[in-house]
Amino acid sequence: MPLSISRRIDAAVTRAIRGGQGGDAPAKLSSALHYATTPGGARIRPTICVSVALACGDDRPALTDAAATALELVHCASLVHDDMPCFDDADLRRGKPSVHRAYSEPLALLTGDSLIVMAFDTLARAAPEDPLRAVELIRILAARTGMPQGICAGQGWESEARIDLAAYHRAKTGALFIAATQMGAVAAGQEAEPWQELGARIGEAFQVADDLRDALLDAEALGKPCGQDDLHGRPNAVAELGVDGAVGRLTDTLGGAIASIPSCPGEASLAALVRRYAERLTPLTHTAQAVH
Repeated sequence: MPLSISRRIDAAVTRAIRGGQGGDAPAKLSSALHYATTPGGARIRPTICVSVALACGDDRPALTDAAATALELVHCASLVHDDMPCFDDADLRRGKPSVHRAYSEPLALLTGDSLIVMAFDTLARAAPEDPLRAVELIRILAARTGMPQGICAGQGWESEARIDLAAYHRAKTGALFIAATQMGAVAAGQEAEPWQELGARIGEAFQVADDLRDALLDAEALGKPCGQDDLHGRPNAVAELGVDGAVGRLTDTLGGAIASIPSCPGEASLAALVRRYAERLTPLTHTAQAVH
């Protein structure tokens, strides 16, 4: 991630978290908010959001920062909830104890809920920058967080007897990547619709990559429990396509993502960004081939 974008995102997320810790806030929940969002990991979704906005002109940077922050807060909330005993019952996240292990299940639930509310509050506070754009940002994030095609729907698919793998991936992982590309465009004054395919393809690639990691790597390499798909009987690309098939889909999807970038002043820089992410995922194909 370019250092300037990284610092920009970290500063914006830090401001939002500090805003949620003021006044007479309960100390443990305040601490859990910070714990759940740091260290920030790769911050892939907000980086894509800011990168799209920059490619489209970024004429309202405060609105872009709010969009990127809101995305990251919802993503972090989803990780907190995913790790809880009612879902994955994971002890680790990003190499440290998951929030429910560090703070308790009730505080983990409240942490995730608080981060989601904070995300929408962040967008609302930025609305004076451009009210119409802000309303559209709120609408997009709501659609990609809830039902019928948001990350809540993605989690809900895991309770179905028969699962549509493509719909499951679009909702569980693709939703926030679609939000990232669309919100970056809208923050910069562009239409959302042309940016959906790019987000969907990037999201699919990262979900397939995650399925390969879960199947092929160990907990130390992942920074979280491995083998979760098999353990919980979840649908995944490796189970459906085999290792070779999953690697092939990953490669094809990343190529399609680059081809789907809409025409914009920063089109070349966006293509370079997607290629960098593709290069980061390339070791997975080597691992897969060695194991297989």
